[in-house]
Amino acid sequence: MLRLYFLISLLCLVRSDTDEICLSFTKLSFHSAVVGTGLNVKLMLYTRRNPTCAQAINSTVFGNLNVTKKTTFLVHGFRPTGSPPVWIGDLVQGLLSVEDINVVVVDWNRGATTVIYSHASNKTRKVAKVLKEFIDQMLAEGASLDHIYMIGVSLGAHISGFVGKMYNGKLGRITALGYKEPLGNIDFYPNGGLDQPGCPKTIFGGMQYFKCDHQRSVYLYLSSLRESCTITAYPCDSYRDYRNGQCATCGMPQKESCPLVGYYADNWKDYLRQKDPPMTKAFFDTAEEKPFCIYHYFVDIITWNKNIRRGSITIKLRDRAGNTTESKINHEPSTFQKYHQVSLLARFNQDLDKVAAISLMFSTGSVIGPKYKLRILRMRLRSLTHPERPQLCRYDLVLMENAETVFQPILCPKLQM
Repeated sequence: MLRLYFLISLLCLVRSDTDEICLSFTKLSFHSAVVGTGLNVKLMLYTRRNPTCAQAINSTVFGNLNVTKKTTFLVHGFRPTGSPPVWIGDLVQGLLSVEDINVVVVDWNRGATTVIYSHASNKTRKVAKVLKEFIDQMLAEGASLDHIYMIGVSLGAHISGFVGKMYNGKLGRITALGYKEPLGNIDFYPNGGLDQPGCPKTIFGGMQYFKCDHQRSVYLYLSSLRESCTITAYPCDSYRDYRNGQCATCGMPQKESCPLVGYYADNWKDYLRQKDPPMTKAFFDTAEEKPFCIYHYFVDIITWNKNIRRGSITIKLRDRAGNTTESKINHEPSTFQKYHQVSLLARFNQDLDKVAAISLMFSTGSVIGPKYKLRILRMRLRSLTHPERPQLCRYDLVLMENAETVFQPILCPKLQM
């Protein structure tokens, strides 16, 4: 009888262990969003020991969590349909690929799933309290606040902020994805922080019209975890100043480095490690599709027209293999004066290592009236993304309005480097 009882108990333990070995994110339906859901917070642990199979953890069960390593919490936001966030898995895998850390997915879908935004937002402080209880237990086991990193999306950013406030701002780092106003040590504004390229412009784009712009911050962060490219941002007072090339001096020779967007943002400058670092805005542009990288160049133009010319420049680059990339510098008209250098910030979707040909086109934007010429004394192309590359020049060009002029560049004299 005793032997039978032991066997049944063992089978139950194995069954229970199997049920819990791979925890799944809560999946709800739109019906749940309509009727509302009560709050329930699940903590799902991923490590390099279990990178694809989440462990259920809580204040008494740590599983594979190693308190001596960095722990990153991923906190989602409002879920009006009840579905799991599509980016969760990619973000977990991306983080584990770049660093041996604990990744804790905070699943509060039961609570975030509702069609009424305020019902979800009212539960955020309760989620923060659950996280504080867990972190308190981590600290009791030897963890350090310096090794706690919160990544919050939408309402998850608010939750992360509440947790940070509970620890008097002493958490190692908080990344908030989904808030417009400046509130961090450094705030990044892709494409000015409003409409994102590649996102639907009208309601005919369906659900993507409502969530694409907002969700882009997550995908930009994901891009920073891949090796295909790094997205550089430029500290600046305004998006207009950035587009006008007034803030793109970082990264140039003898200048400080530029901040990187996403995971490696905290590597920028020593001042982010100061006790009270100043708040900084940083602007950058992106491409329409993954991995979203834009490659920046300065186009320096000196003209010798007798009269002032106002207009825009389109520049195309071509390499020896025939690959081409284009930049339209037309966000606002540029003013070209005799013997004055105008430095235009050009943004390309492709990075061409060795440029074999360049084309320029000048336009005043007028559809009627005379066609103008832009007489260029010197054109210089210099890479911000790769400032070590040689600068390319061309002299004595005449651009006919709305006509493409193609030429082969030459290396600039070293005195201009």
